[in-house]
Amino acid sequence: MTDLNRNSRFRIVAIAGAAAVLFVVAQPVRAEDFVNTGYFGDVAIKGYDPVAYFTQNEAVEGSAKYSHHWLGATWHFASAENRDLFIKEPAKYAPQYGGYCADGVSLGTVTTNIDPKAWRIIEGKLYINYDPGAADGFAKNPTKVVNSQKHWAEVQHTLVSEKLQADWRQNTAR
Repeated sequence: MTDLNRNSRFRIVAIAGAAAVLFVVAQPVRAEDFVNTGYFGDVAIKGYDPVAYFTQNEAVEGSAKYSHHWLGATWHFASAENRDLFIKEPAKYAPQYGGYCADGVSLGTVTTNIDPKAWRIIEGKLYINYDPGAADGFAKNPTKVVNSQKHWAEVQHTLVSEKLQADWRQNTAR
């Protein structure tokens, strides 16, 4: 291969990479990019009822029978009453950080896999974590809440970048 061909290929790859970066940066941030629906499907917090954490003080599985679509995700509830409470004030009941692991966010990382039974309500806000140990550590260390708030913008950027890159790969594979 000649140096000219090698240089041309390098330029093409560099231009394509720069275009991909510009595409990612230029995309608007959408709220629905920040609801954790796991690796498959569109159901938030693995189908658990976000209102039940507050009203029953426990993790309760919801039902598709009582569902509501909000921020690009389907939310399940244990009852029509809980669904209606959520519809009236979704921000009051929705988990912080879109249901991503709050402990992971406190470290500036994205942890998609969560355990809806590993939760805490701190100062009236629901935080869901990867596992019970992470939930305990998050609740016992007040700086984790502060750190998660500080890192959330960075984590959001990562989520948007990963989503756009996946969309780009999917579209270019066609």
